[in-house]
Amino acid sequence: GEDREKQNKEFQMTVSDQRETQKLLQAALNFLKDFYEKKASFVQKQEPAGPPPPAGFKEYKNNAQSGGVMQLIQQIIVDAKAMEAEAIRSEEDAQKAYEDFVKETNASIEAKSKDIVEKSEQKAKAEVELVETKESKEAVMLELEQLSNYNAELHQSCDFVVKNFDLRQTARDEEVEALRQAKAILSGAKFEEFLQEA
Repeated sequence: GEDREKQNKEFQMTVSDQRETQKLLQAALNFLKDFYEKKASFVQKQEPAGPPPPAGFKEYKNNAQSGGVMQLIQQIIVDAKAMEAEAIRSEEDAQKAYEDFVKETNASIEAKSKDIVEKSEQKAKAEVELVETKESKEAVMLELEQLSNYNAELHQSCDFVVKNFDLRQTARDEEVEALRQAKAILSGAKFEEFLQEA
């Protein structure tokens, strides 16, 4: 933007300078035309003053190079107009290039903004999923901890059963034997037979 403003100011100065140059040169050209036309008409009306020129001198004529100076000024005016036209073309090209650049930049900014919005939405969704996943993980961890505690309790209970299995088996066998003896006694068997077996 700033470079474009600087270029435009340079363009404005160039065009202004060229137009001022054209104006001044046109005024100078008009002045010279008037001067030479008046002098030519004045010279034609005047009668020769004094005697004819001596031998070796030529008769007075308009300066042949005056047309050259006027043509030179006219050429400078043409060049100034061409330079002005070139500056205007360059300015138009630069302005079009700048406008194209601005359009492309704006389109790029718009696309990037849309991309930012989409990515922000994706990020928000991912953050929600992360929170839900963390909550789910915490629930699973709590359940896992509870299952681990239950497992420890079961393991302790099982260890007690395994550790005391032989002792309990022996106690059961003795209890079963005692029940048999009690049954036999109650059935009328002799107690002495049981004592001999034992």
